[in-house]
Amino acid sequence: MNITIVTVGKLKEKYLKQGIAEYLKRLSAYAKMEVIEVPDEKAPENMSDAEMTAVKEKEGERILAKISHDSQVIALAIDGQKWSSERLAKELDQLATYGKSKVAFVIGGSVGLSDAVLQRANGKLSFSDMTFPHQLMRLILVEQVYRGFKINRGEPYHK
Repeated sequence: MNITIVTVGKLKEKYLKQGIAEYLKRLSAYAKMEVIEVPDEKAPENMSDAEMTAVKEKEGERILAKISHDSQVIALAIDGQKWSSERLAKELDQLATYGKSKVAFVIGGSVGLSDAVLQRANGKLSFSDMTFPHQLMRLILVEQVYRGFKINRGEPYHK
């Protein structure tokens, strides 16, 4: 399985980089996984709705340019479905079973995802009603994908 995380912004925090690197190393036994960063759009602190839309559209164009036409796309969105770790494992297993071996998870920037990205997505996933920094979501997502493979293989890790 080929899994891509397309995410907005550059990760600067060393502790997050180290955590992601550790899970990517662990995941290499199960799948090919890569993280693709696209530049975030510079924007003022207090934006109008029109400015927010413009930022999302520019970031969305960058995101869509990194997603292959044959990828199953799962957008992380606050209004998405909430899955358990077991459900994520099941979804990954079903995608692999039915020949959908390219999966792209999309993490938007601080103002969210454009309508174009959400329309391209095959589904929307929410990790919580809480808001998390998009940089932290990378680590959480990579860990959950790793957990999903461990669940599917019946290997110890998930409790």
